[in-house]
Amino acid sequence: MHPTRLLVPLAALAAVHIPASVDAQGAPALSPNGRLAPLSAESALLVDPEGKTLFAKNAEDERAPASLVKLMTLFLAYEDLDRGKVNIEEPVQVSHYAALTPQYRMGLRGGEWVPLRALMEGVAIASANDAATALAERLAGDETAFVERMNAKAGELGLTGTRFVNAHGLPDPSQRSTARDLAQLTAHLLRDYPASRTLLGGQTFVYAGRVYARHIPLFNDPVGVQALKTGFTREAGYNLAVSAWRGGQQFVMIVLGSRSRSLSFLDAKRLLHYAFVEAGLEPDGRPRPEPRRLFRARPTTVAR
Repeated sequence: MHPTRLLVPLAALAAVHIPASVDAQGAPALSPNGRLAPLSAESALLVDPEGKTLFAKNAEDERAPASLVKLMTLFLAYEDLDRGKVNIEEPVQVSHYAALTPQYRMGLRGGEWVPLRALMEGVAIASANDAATALAERLAGDETAFVERMNAKAGELGLTGTRFVNAHGLPDPSQRSTARDLAQLTAHLLRDYPASRTLLGGQTFVYAGRVYARHIPLFNDPVGVQALKTGFTREAGYNLAVSAWRGGQQFVMIVLGSRSRSLSFLDAKRLLHYAFVEAGLEPDGRPRPEPRRLFRARPTTVAR
């Protein structure tokens, strides 16, 4: 596979001031003074197609990434696919260790054989921790060796605020990342391996007769969201990595530490409307003044 290069490198520039906007449900994306309405998220970053920062809130703060860790797990899976080290259709035997990975699981059983494709779908769509561990073991022999690969790749990509401890994102005090690092990782993944855009845009997949689905309103509102990964732990709060395409332009956004799932989606929607207005792809929602008339209209006489 020879992926097409789609994105330019990210750059860190100051947040900008743009006109007021209203989201699709009528909630103000920006306050009357033209600034973004307050976000629930503790940390957030929004970048435009040139990598310019449109909005940043505590973007350099190190936080628990939760399941956004799986973006690196997928990155390394695509890297090995690209190099011919694995095959998308090959069967992978699930270890007992992987099958016992807690929480958010596909319900994999130790000893069963699962197509690599299904493991990747489980990681991206179901955010399944057992699938992430099984994938890590296939790619590196064991999870410890895989985590070493994750951290080496983080260093190669310049993710200076990131330290991985596992392949799935379950809590560990040493596992940390930043909104800026996660935006860079998301951009690299989508640029270097365009097939990941389809995978992260998936909302359902079927394995062993069971349908796995995620119901995320951002795929429909605002229009343009095509790749998305969620993450949650009590420590991290609700996290999102989102990429949206509008008018041939791509925006990458990270939201970390929102107080609820619905608030994380609202934060993301407001940020994306903010981006679309700034790029001139969406009206700013402000009422326009009536044009000034040069002459007063004469009274009209109506015949009776």
